[in-house]
Amino acid sequence: MKSEIEKVLTMVQEGKIGTDKGSELIHVLQEKEQSPTIRPSSHTSSNYSDKTLRIRVVSESDNVNVNLPIKLVKVVLAAGHNIALKIPQSEQYVKDIDINLILEAIENELDGQIVDVKSANGDTVSITIE
Repeated sequence: MKSEIEKVLTMVQEGKIGTDKGSELIHVLQEKEQSPTIRPSSHTSSNYSDKTLRIRVVSESDNVNVNLPIKLVKVVLAAGHNIALKIPQSEQYVKDIDINLILEAIENELDGQIVDVKSANGDTVSITIE
């Protein structure tokens, strides 16, 4: 985790992200280290690729459930996020999701909840690998 925090600090120093975003990322990394919901997979890589990335968005007016096989996720995740950002109805739900953290979780074969966002108006976004 120390190297991940160093990467965030370097990104802040280079002006790639702001200090607020850097602080938020470091906080998430520290929570990730302490959280029992995120754990290295005990399965082999071939079994891990059979897992599913589950995305759940719950709001007053919309509910979204997306299930993607891990095999496809790395290929389409960034593209799908960019598309969702350009659609006004979905942009508000995906603008704060850090795709790089999700990709890192996948590369490290992590299981469990990797993103949990709760907005001030009660909307929630949850991303889990199961």
